[in-house]
Amino acid sequence: MAPPSAIDIVSDTNIPTFSGPLDVNGVPARRAKAPKMSGGLAAYASSDMFKGPSYGKPKAKRWDYRFNLETRTRRPCTLKAAAEYISRPGLISLGGGLPSSDYFPFEHIDIKVPTPSRFSQEETESSGTVMNIGKYDVVEQKSLYDIHVAFNYGQPTGSAQLLRFVTEHTEIVHSPKYQDWQCCLTAGNTSALDMALRMFTTRGEFILSEEYTFTTAIETAIPMGVRVVGIKMDEEGLLPSSMDDILSNWDEQARGAPKPWLLYTVPSGQNPTGATQSEDRRHDIYRCAQKHDLYILEDEPYYYLQMQPYTGPNAPDVPAPASHEEFLKALVPSLLSMDVDGRVMRMDSFSKVIAPGTRVGWITASEQVVERFVRHHGLSTQNPSGISQLVLFKLLDETWGHAGYMDWLINLRLEYTKRRDIICYACEKFLPREVASWSPPAAGMFQWIQIDWKKHPHASEKGLLAIEEEIFQANIERGVLSFKGSWFRAEGDEGEDMFFRATFAAATPEDITEAIRRFGEGLRAVFLLQ
Repeated sequence: MAPPSAIDIVSDTNIPTFSGPLDVNGVPARRAKAPKMSGGLAAYASSDMFKGPSYGKPKAKRWDYRFNLETRTRRPCTLKAAAEYISRPGLISLGGGLPSSDYFPFEHIDIKVPTPSRFSQEETESSGTVMNIGKYDVVEQKSLYDIHVAFNYGQPTGSAQLLRFVTEHTEIVHSPKYQDWQCCLTAGNTSALDMALRMFTTRGEFILSEEYTFTTAIETAIPMGVRVVGIKMDEEGLLPSSMDDILSNWDEQARGAPKPWLLYTVPSGQNPTGATQSEDRRHDIYRCAQKHDLYILEDEPYYYLQMQPYTGPNAPDVPAPASHEEFLKALVPSLLSMDVDGRVMRMDSFSKVIAPGTRVGWITASEQVVERFVRHHGLSTQNPSGISQLVLFKLLDETWGHAGYMDWLINLRLEYTKRRDIICYACEKFLPREVASWSPPAAGMFQWIQIDWKKHPHASEKGLLAIEEEIFQANIERGVLSFKGSWFRAEGDEGEDMFFRATFAAATPEDITEAIRRFGEGLRAVFLLQ
């Protein structure tokens, strides 16, 4: 079958009018009242097409004074912008460099996925749902998205089909408190962070982060000439009092740079510490950000891996959320949900809740910031993989819907709770408390284990890093790999305390238990314990 031509493309950029807050059950009614979706080749899309009303909400403050020279001078992609003309009735396009889908060697794709509430591997094999994706499903009115559209070039905001889903999801979960918020699909949070740093930072500046942080974030900043100031932490993560002290006493001459104003933080299941900021802690961080006029990069790949409270071995489990409403109430409110100024860019990802190989996520920020982000996006990665967007749309929107996706997230919450409990039980059974201590994580996939290195028989001679290496090698010799805490130091120094990070996301329960047993054995050998 010949592909649809440019004149078959339907585009309607009218902004709909909705009423009332959005919940999972309200999505179908809202969509029924909305104008027809713009869903053709490289079709323009904006979150404004899918959002609810913002009556009485303030507009975000402007951030012109925080954009660096590159961002201020970057122009929109001229060729991408010309796509708006494609939707004109009767137009025959000879302009865009879009290849004909006749030459795409894909006719259809069939993928088997879990049926909601039956999510196990065995249940999927026996009763899963097969998603059928055809080349011309749109023109044949079988779907809103197909191979013909998704496998061609797209817009830097991402496809309208998937953008609608994440915009609705963001409204359901976070309900931003200011009017002009927008979403933009990304190629994952690492890519989003790279673009955010390129938008805001200038060589020679400092940014703020937890004292232990995601090493890739540091390694992204360093080649840009951006240094990181580490903020002290406790079991709830970043300490706002420490951040306030750093900023209130910043000595520009001694530091050789102006006071930092950009905060990078992982509030839930923080990598590497596993710490989760409480609601009160997040409010305190936001108030400190307002006091010092900070802009916040809220990196939240582990947000939906928040777990049930830890009760200990042989204790009864806490009942699972009985409804979508209970599940959402159990989540710690996001910084985005507290933001009244538009000073938060939230970075979400499907990496931890669907699959990292999709390389799809999204940011949520003020319209002004997203517009500048889109300029960067359109001239670098251009847009997330169309193949990934299509598969995710078919799964999340057409097959599961918002209710099914919530069911999946609840399932992940319970599965990660089991894994967390297994590693905590193993720590309690096998690690020597004379030198090791830990706290059960409330979210994420990491167990952070502190080692009292000063109890090493040769502590005064060897020092922290040498003893850390000795423990690391003792573990390797016993067949277990855990990461050194020093690898995650934001400022690249050795610090005063010693930690190891153990991941409980992928290993089998038996292997998790055996690995911790071996880790404990290694500690006893290094510290000469019985």
